[in-house]
Amino acid sequence: MAIMGTTFLSLLDVLKAKDLLAEASIVEALHQYSPFLKDANVLTCNKGTRHDISIRTGLPQVSWGALYQGITQSKGGYQTVEETTGFVEGLSGIDTRLLKLKPEQAGKLRLMEAQGYIEAIAQTLESAIFYSDVRTAPKQFHGLAPRYNTLANPNVIDAGGTGSDNMSIWMVTHGDMQTSMLLPENIPGGLQREDKGEQRVLDADGKPFYVKEESFTQHAGLGVKDWRYNVRIANLDVSDLIAGTVSLNALLRKAYHKCQRIHAYKMDKPGVASPGRTAIYMNRTAYEALDAESTNSRAVDNFIRLTPMEIQGEVVDSWRGMPIRCTDALNNAETRVQ
Repeated sequence: MAIMGTTFLSLLDVLKAKDLLAEASIVEALHQYSPFLKDANVLTCNKGTRHDISIRTGLPQVSWGALYQGITQSKGGYQTVEETTGFVEGLSGIDTRLLKLKPEQAGKLRLMEAQGYIEAIAQTLESAIFYSDVRTAPKQFHGLAPRYNTLANPNVIDAGGTGSDNMSIWMVTHGDMQTSMLLPENIPGGLQREDKGEQRVLDADGKPFYVKEESFTQHAGLGVKDWRYNVRIANLDVSDLIAGTVSLNALLRKAYHKCQRIHAYKMDKPGVASPGRTAIYMNRTAYEALDAESTNSRAVDNFIRLTPMEIQGEVVDSWRGMPIRCTDALNNAETRVQ
């Protein structure tokens, strides 16, 4: 049996937020924007809610020619990978009697609830981008960690951490030929918010009452066309990182040279038709450790710098021309990647 106070907004909740409502300002203590979605390249699925990606597995054969001799015929090798999409949704319902008790705050009250749903969906998607695994969560899409989940992958770097208090740092290249967010056919991009109006619902005892409803939905998937353009620095021990005994710059340098797209955010790499845009993703713990490592002491100049750069009007720190994005979706409790 559902407990009404945990699924529907109550008068007590309104009283708790009355000062905030009066100021039309809600403090989102749980706020976390979606840096990955801000950077993402978006493709429309080519099979409804699914997307087939063709990956070259072998080059055709060529040979030196000679007059009066034939030309060797061959073909390239290809493999098709099917990516899936999923959707996150929420349904807000506020008792119409509650709205009538506070008519001057009804609009602000619905907006306050909407902001919470929008933020919850953003955080859920951001976490799924990194950790979702369709083998254990078939409603979701396949995230990055299950694709880069072994040290046998040359683009997974072992930082040496053991146990279950590890974290990862990612270099991800966004582009049509690299990594893209996927959108089902005929579905608008972004979060869809729809006012359902007044609806008749039942309480825990099966008795009817009326609420004002709003639905929130966002469809998404993830496709990796060329795995070489992404790198995972795995097994970063959190306690060692906080103690300052891990050289993040050395690990980032190694990742930089493993990444196929090493000239990040420059669109003129020779021989690449669609070079994409590379960004670095880490959580606050790693970001603080990198900042500390990049701060020079008075006695010695280590010549390591985090350089500010502007992306669409936003100033962010960068490392070797790649913007650093801080995301709370990357947690400090990863098990060791073997």
